[in-house]
Amino acid sequence: MIINRLEFIERVHIDEGTLEIWLSEQWLLPNRMLPDLEFSAIDLARAALILDLQHQLGVNEEGIGIILDLVDQLHGVRKVLSEVLTPVAD
Repeated sequence: MIINRLEFIERVHIDEGTLEIWLSEQWLLPNRMLPDLEFSAIDLARAALILDLQHQLGVNEEGIGIILDLVDQLHGVRKVLSEVLTPVAD
């Protein structure tokens, strides 16, 4: 699923300014190859996580950046581990 900037803002229930902050902090990395940004299901999931961290858990902006970086590292480790274990399982 690919959605544009306006659809993303409407689905996530944020304003343009908030989106710009998230983009400048690189909390979201949409496809920037087209004139308008394209957001994926992963971007929507990250936005939901950001909102939960802010509103449900009270995490500040610096903490959100750290948490998202750790989540990204964890996904990277899982991918590498899967690649290493696949030949062993065969």
